[in-house]
Amino acid sequence: MISDGLMHEGIMSTKLGLAGIPAMAEELMIMRDIELVRYTSSPIHFTGVSTQKGLQLIQQAKAEGLPVTCSVAAYHTVFTDEDLATYDTNLKVFPPLRTTADREAVRAAVLSGVADSVASHHIPVHADEKLCEFNHAAPGMNTIQQVFSALRSWTNDIETIVERLTASRKIFTGQECIIEEGTSARLTMFYPDENYTFTKEMNRSLSTNNPFLNKSLTGKVAGIITENQIHFA
Repeated sequence: MISDGLMHEGIMSTKLGLAGIPAMAEELMIMRDIELVRYTSSPIHFTGVSTQKGLQLIQQAKAEGLPVTCSVAAYHTVFTDEDLATYDTNLKVFPPLRTTADREAVRAAVLSGVADSVASHHIPVHADEKLCEFNHAAPGMNTIQQVFSALRSWTNDIETIVERLTASRKIFTGQECIIEEGTSARLTMFYPDENYTFTKEMNRSLSTNNPFLNKSLTGKVAGIITENQIHFA
């Protein structure tokens, strides 16, 4: 068996002959850190939570009134370890893609608010580090342009999508994202219902480690407004 594969430990890792990372590895760390929060009363933010039980632990901690928040990666709401059947290195990420049950738990957490925010986990990787055997490939996914579309692919609740994508500012600075006259505009404009195919020509990154290339998506970004300038996509 290959010794340094990076995927979820389960049926698929066995079929593919890749060493896996068990869900327990993530869940034990969450359990430990929640105990430290309980002991110190210090706030903690978990990032990239990817397992069903990990989210349950965080939900229980919140119910106790502990100062716990968390985020999930947008791609964990779309892909599962079954998508690695072709050894697509663009799907090699950390934490790894989990099972369908885990994905559904992540989606539910986004909608319920157990997951306070959704992050891109955008990690551009040089082509040389992806055009190789799966076990030698670097982890990371170029996804910043598809964060909204990734969420839009499985839910029509646009208000919740926007809330989760903008929540990090409040979590880390305590400041609300406010849209009103006189405030500095830092906005993303999008067509929430537009269907499109993401092509290489549309890619604004120098990296192409993007599993959404040539895929049909919903929710197209139109551009951004920042520093009194409008930039169209």
